[in-house]
Amino acid sequence: QVELRESGGGVVQAGGSLRLSCDGSGRASRDYSVGWFRQAPGKEREFVAAGPWRGSRLFYADSVKGRFAISRDNVRNTVYLQMDSLETSDTAVYFCAVGRHILSSVRTTSGYTNWGQGTQVTVSS
Repeated sequence: QVELRESGGGVVQAGGSLRLSCDGSGRASRDYSVGWFRQAPGKEREFVAAGPWRGSRLFYADSVKGRFAISRDNVRNTVYLQMDSLETSDTAVYFCAVGRHILSSVRTTSGYTNWGQGTQVTVSS
């Protein structure tokens, strides 16, 4: 029902910032969640941040709390991931995803059914 496209990745120095965008070309139900995940080479895909398509409660991985922030533009139907104070360990392909908003699954890949293709974020030292 919804097709996602990430953008905004690139190469930055440690301590720098990037803002990723997740553009939803389709429509999601009001009870859906949007999540950000990342996957580094040789690593499993891990949760980064999430929030309901419509709502205010946000979720963050401990590793990014205080550095990353998820937000949305209701007019553009776009979700953003603002990444500040980037560290080399943040290097990964970042994905956005949507799924039915179930609280117990919001931090897991199994909680999402539609995924974007990913955008590369590389943080250099």
